[in-house]
Amino acid sequence: MGIINFQGKRNKEISKPTPQILVSDYMTKKLITFNPSDSLVHVINLLIKNKISGGPVVNDKNELVGIISEGDCIKHISDSKYYNMPIDKENTVEKNMVSNVETIDKNMNIFDAATKFISSKRRRFPIVENGKLIGQISQKDILKAAIKVKGNNWK
Repeated sequence: MGIINFQGKRNKEISKPTPQILVSDYMTKKLITFNPSDSLVHVINLLIKNKISGGPVVNDKNELVGIISEGDCIKHISDSKYYNMPIDKENTVEKNMVSNVETIDKNMNIFDAATKFISSKRRRFPIVENGKLIGQISQKDILKAAIKVKGNNWK
C-alpha cells in the first residue's frame, strides 16, 4: 500500500510588490548653491553658518557646473599658507571647485544610491533634470530613508 498525502492544494502566497524607495523621495530640493564667481571667503562663511560640508555650483541658468566642499576650501587654505598668499576675493569658487561632477538619477532606488555612495566615497550627489539642478542627495538622506523603512525587508 502506497503513502497517501492528505494535504490539500496549497495556494501560493501572494506577495505584495515592495514599493520602490526612490532618491526623489529623500533628496533635498531647497539647496544652498554657489556661483563660480563667489569668493572662497563667502563659501566658507556659508558653510559654517549653515552647518553644511559643501554644495553645488550653478551658473545663472541653474545649470550644474561644479561642486565646492570644505575639503576644497581647506586645500586652498593650506596651499595659501605654503605659498604665503592671502585668502582674498580673487580666490573664487571657479578656481577651486571640482568641475567633473558625478550626478545621480532621481528615479534611482535609494539602496542602489547607497551602493553608489560606498563605491564613490562621495558625501553628496547632485540631481539634474533637463540640464538643471533640481536637488541633492546626501549620505544623511540615505540614513533617514533607512530609518524610515526599518522593520521592512530590505528590498
